[in-house]
Amino acid sequence: VQLVESGGDLVQPGGSLNLSCLTSGSTFSSYAIYWFRQRPGKGREWVSGIKFDGAEADYADSVKGRFTISRDNDKNTAYLQMNSLKTEDSAVYFCATWGDNCSGLKCKGYDYWGRGTQVSISS
Repeated sequence: VQLVESGGDLVQPGGSLNLSCLTSGSTFSSYAIYWFRQRPGKGREWVSGIKFDGAEADYADSVKGRFTISRDNDKNTAYLQMNSLKTEDSAVYFCATWGDNCSGLKCKGYDYWGRGTQVSISS
């Protein structure tokens, strides 16, 4: 299974970005997709998750109301629409799949990860 993130960029506070996660090598529509981020000097933080059919999504409190996760199973791609961006949203963003030992859309482990895309928020 391969995941490739794209869409990261440098934007001003208050701006928007739409990240993509293109997957291959598995039946994309059978698995939940998750977004994480890692800020400089910090651990990897769960940001959002979406069920295999897109029927349910969940968000970290820090992004709720500003970020929207979605997926297009015909394109094997998941998205993270990020609005009202803040400087503290600056991080490398990763997508992951095949979660293990999950409670809702949060899991103890994730089998497959992308390499990440850099999001920088600065004026």
